[in-house]
Parts: sequence; C-alpha cells; structure tokens
Amino acid sequence: MFRVKNIAYDDLILALEKALPEIAAAHEEDSITWNPHDLVPWDEGRNFAFLGGSDWDAAESTMSAEVRAAVLALLLTKENLPSFHRVLGLHFPPFSEWRDLVGRWTAEDNRHSIALRDHLVVTRQIDPEGLEALRLSHVTQGYQQNSDFRESTGPALALALMAVHELQASRFARALAEKVETKSLADMLGLVAKDDEVQAATFIAFLNAALNAEPDDTVLAVAAAVNAAVPIGADIAHFEAEYALLGEYTDSSVLGGVAKSLVSALGLNSLDGLGADAEAARQELFARANA
Repeated sequence: MFRVKNIAYDDLILALEKALPEIAAAHEEDSITWNPHDLVPWDEGRNFAFLGGSDWDAAESTMSAEVRAAVLALLLTKENLPSFHRVLGLHFPPFSEWRDLVGRWTAEDNRHSIALRDHLVVTRQIDPEGLEALRLSHVTQGYQQNSDFRESTGPALALALMAVHELQASRFARALAEKVETKSLADMLGLVAKDDEVQAATFIAFLNAALNAEPDDTVLAVAAAVNAAVPIGADIAHFEAEYALLGEYTDSSVLGGVAKSLVSALGLNSLDGLGADAEAARQELFARANA
C-alpha cells in the first residue's frame, strides 16, 4: 500500500473551495427526488407480537438466502452512514461553506437505509430482531474509527475513500436489483444506485480539482483508497455465514471495476510528470483496472 504524503493542506483546501460552487450546482442538477415511502408495499404489513400480532417466521421470507444476505449487507452498509459522515467531517465540517453539500449528501444517503429497512420489515423478508442486533453492532463498530485513521487521512484521501465507497455501493445495488423478484424493491435499488452514482461523480469532481492542485499526492490518495477498500459486507461482525453467499458481489472484479471508473473519470491515462511514487501508484491502478 502506498504511503500518502501530507499534502499542503491550506493550498489544497483552497483549490477545493474554489471548485465547490460549480460542483455543488452540478450535484443539485443531477440529483433525483424520490420518496422512500412510495416504494414500500405497506398493505403487506401487519403487527408484530409486541403489538398483538405475530413475530417473524423464516417461512415468511420468499427471498433466496443469497439475495437476502446481499440485501442485508447493503442495508447494514447504508446504516453505517454516521461513520462515513465523520470521514467528511474530518476536513469539511458542517459549519463551514461545505455545510450545504455535505448535508445534502447525508440526507440523500440516509433515505437508502430508511427505504430498504422499511421494505424488508413490512414484507417480512428478514428477522427484524436479528437485523436490529446487527445494526447496533455495526454502527457501534463504525468505519475506520481509530486514531491512526484520523491522523493519517488528509482531505484528498477522505474524498477518494468516499468516491470508492459510492462506486462500490452503486455497482452492488445495480447487481442486486437484477436478482430480486419484487418490482418495488428492484425499483428502489435502482434509485439507490442512481443516488450513489451521482454522489460518486461529485466526489470524483473534487478529486479532479485536487489532481490539478496536487497531482502526485492525489494519485497516491486514490491508490490508497482502492487498496484500503473491502467488499461490501466484509466488515460486518457476526456475518460470516451470510458473507459466504456473496461471492458474486465480492470478487476482485468489483474493485477492478471501481479502479477502472476512477482511471477514466480522473483522466489518469493522459497524466504525466508524476514523481516516482505517484507513477508507481498510477501503474498499480492501471493493473487493478485491467485485471
């Protein structure tokens, strides 16, 4: 894994802030509006035992074990939004000029877990008690919540990590939408994927601005983010049996596709004049993208 140098912080933040208005306007223009409740078949719902109904029974689920595991992996990843918000909060705090964009991204991403959880619980496709236990555990564990991460993560790496995360999530949701048999859930996953694609484009736009200001360190940050990425579901504790079913969603081609998207979107093929470390990082990204 390449070591990310300390980029001239003030210079980079200034370059990003200059790009902020145009990127924020593009994000708002490309974002879509949708309501989570519109895609939940509420008429299929009924009370659980706590309110006099009946608790979940495994026989009620019509999903295959593979699809159910995949939906759970995506949902738990989306439930971990507070951690990803904190990654941005390291350098782009909500009380600065970044407030509106970071807030908009957070609000857009939050509806993903709301929509998916409501759909799965109402249609009784999952054990809601088991889900709640996993949610509490996963959100408590968080994403990269340690002092080393905070001390070593500069703004370029934070943006690169978020770009990789959104690209992973969009690919996962698209693949899963083709597997589910319920139209409302497939449509919901399509909207989640579209949100993630718009959000990935936003983070990539900031990376392009960083690339113009600090090309070597930005390439190193992108390579480090790809190297640090783990498949969706791999970081969920007590999820081993479910994760074992997700081979199609977690093989090396997934991160290869992410690397390919970044190479293209950042124009890395035509980038020259890099130092030795950054050039080595660029070549590794090419190798990942072409594997």
